[in-house]
Amino acid sequence: MQLPSPPLEARFLRRYKRFFADVELADGTTLTAHCPNTGSLQGCLVPGARVWLRDSGNPERKLRHTWQAIELAGTWVNVDTSLPNRVVAEAVRAGRVPELAGYAELRSEVAYGKGSRIDLLLEDPRRGTCHIEVKSTTLVDGPAALFPDAVTERGTKHLTELARLARAGSRAVQFFFVNRADVTRFRPADAIDPVYGQALRRAAKAGVELVAYTTRVERDRLELLTPLPIELDSQPAATGSTRRSSRARPASERR
Repeated sequence: MQLPSPPLEARFLRRYKRFFADVELADGTTLTAHCPNTGSLQGCLVPGARVWLRDSGNPERKLRHTWQAIELAGTWVNVDTSLPNRVVAEAVRAGRVPELAGYAELRSEVAYGKGSRIDLLLEDPRRGTCHIEVKSTTLVDGPAALFPDAVTERGTKHLTELARLARAGSRAVQFFFVNRADVTRFRPADAIDPVYGQALRRAAKAGVELVAYTTRVERDRLELLTPLPIELDSQPAATGSTRRSSRARPASERR
């Protein structure tokens, strides 16, 4: 996804009240930017780290600038959770996600289940539907990306909805959008939210497919990069997705 304008560079100072981030510009000026991430951002709140800000160009907006990314140990990490769904949708439409290729139509934010909205819905006269829930994460532990970075009852609810779809014979996918490129695998953050980890394993057994991709984060571009093996136990999955149910169709039928 092409970003609208070159970012403004600054240094991170602090994040507070969830939606506020203080930064210091090159001339020493301090400004407060909007933090577009409701998670804990564990591991990302490093004072003095370089950050990129997007300028809305609207002087009337309460917080004119939005915090877009932070550099951690030489790796740029996207923190803007408003972007991943759009990046995944663009990549799927362009056929760059083999696991989700071959559908005629893609729609966003479609109502389903019990008061939920699915992030992406793929539809095709021959294949039927594919419900995709996108979860964005910045958290890492060494070479592994983890989700979530805080307890997420909402995330557990979404897994329950996806599992219900899978048990009914529909295709359901949990897509983990890893907002960085410096990891080699994905696993649930059981130490942070063991309930979510258990729900993820139950969903996989019910037939929900799990997909995880790293992301290339550049000054003017954000795009999917590499599929990651997913570890739900001591043995990592062989590919970037898991298909553990007999209800799951052969890969040749999904393209």
